Amino acid sequence: MAERVEGGPGGGAGEASPGVPGAGFELPLLLFAGFRSLIDDLHRELAGQGHPEVRPAYGYALQAVGRDGATASEIGRRLGVSKQAAGKTVDRLEGLGYVERADDPQDGRRKLVRLSPRGIDVLVRSAEGFDRLRAEWVRVLGAERVAALESDLRAMVPADAFRLDATSWFNG
Repeated sequence: MAERVEGGPGGGAGEASPGVPGAGFELPLLLFAGFRSLIDDLHRELAGQGHPEVRPAYGYALQAVGRDGATASEIGRRLGVSKQAAGKTVDRLEGLGYVERADDPQDGRRKLVRLSPRGIDVLVRSAEGFDRLRAEWVRVLGAERVAALESDLRAMVPADAFRLDATSWFNG
């Protein structure tokens, strides 16, 4: 028989306790814990590959810069933060050597933020790392279960879920 608790995290009276199948609040916690374990493992790998200063938020910012570069205002919009907050992140990434500023060839009044070779390197290593981590999940859980999990999540997640403003959502 399932143990009952009054008012579990995010829920009301009568919900199952943690560890008991069906506890409503447990699903987002497990999804987040899976996400967190993948991100933490990736960043341990990146640190060992010469990128010890990279933080998860920097990955979103580097993605927001994109292949063609972007202005600080565009980066801010993509991340869901102010131009000033984006500018601070760009300053930090520039100081670490992951991006560089350049004149916009289309408009000399604007500055573009572009990925540096170091920025491209960390993104390539991140993609390779995620592939290795997914392969580990396949090894432990089996290819069919991982494929089913991914398919089920695609069915439940809105089409616009892959957005770069995740960090601002947590802080907002």
